[in-house]
Amino acid sequence: MDVPAHLAGLTGTPVARLRTLGRSHAWTLYHADLADNRRVFVKAFEHEVADGLPDLGGVLTAEAAGLRWLAAAHPTLVPPVLAADTRMLVLPWLPPQSATTTCAERLGRDLATLHAATPASFGAPWDGYIATLPLSNAAGPGEWGPWYAEHRLAPYLPAAAPELGRDGVRLLDRVIDRITDLAGPPEPPARLHGDLWSGNVLWTADRALLIDPAAHGGHRETDLAMLTLFGAPHLDRILSAYQEIAPLNSGWRQRIPLHQLHPLLVHVVLFGGSYRGMLLSAAASALAG
Repeated sequence: MDVPAHLAGLTGTPVARLRTLGRSHAWTLYHADLADNRRVFVKAFEHEVADGLPDLGGVLTAEAAGLRWLAAAHPTLVPPVLAADTRMLVLPWLPPQSATTTCAERLGRDLATLHAATPASFGAPWDGYIATLPLSNAAGPGEWGPWYAEHRLAPYLPAAAPELGRDGVRLLDRVIDRITDLAGPPEPPARLHGDLWSGNVLWTADRALLIDPAAHGGHRETDLAMLTLFGAPHLDRILSAYQEIAPLNSGWRQRIPLHQLHPLLVHVVLFGGSYRGMLLSAAASALAG
């Protein structure tokens, strides 16, 4: 793919300068200056299916759909989508800043507001992805626990099984079997980012913005559990500010490992057995909790 030409066609503006930022999964990332003085971030899928790679064009359209869906509930919490198709996603260029406690507290309040924008059901009206893996967004009108087991845990167990071993798979099966008991009090669907690790929080001078979502209707504790999985700056301030706006149900801290099972399963599938110990520890903690 001719990246400058494709970018110019999508934005309607010639490209003055293009700089490669590196790769992320199957995509190449760019910083571009457009002829109308806009500076943009570009994520491009440059490979043809004939190269032997899977057709991942749906990933970028799903990401764009998720950003727009989140913006419909909280326009200032995500960057606007400037252009998107199956080969390219274009966002404003936002130079990152260091996280501050003020921005962290604002993020907590913003997340509470986002989650309160209740969608009609669990799932989402588009086919989802997390990294390069398909992510079922099938609608679920019932309680969250069975939906989570069916669409976020069970689909990834077969691919993870060689790394987990028989005992590891049995442990995850026990979680799935007990999911209704482990899921906590019923809650309505919340509008989630869905992949809210610290790398998907972009800190600017006055606020945090969320990028690269796997957006869907889910349980609001999921976003908070994801923030804790690999650590986030000023996490205690984020959680405290969230609780001031939307107090969490009793036992939410004990349920954090349950919500972390999905991203850890995804990591085992994508990156192998180095995440096996974290996954099985989380599963054991979920059952104990």
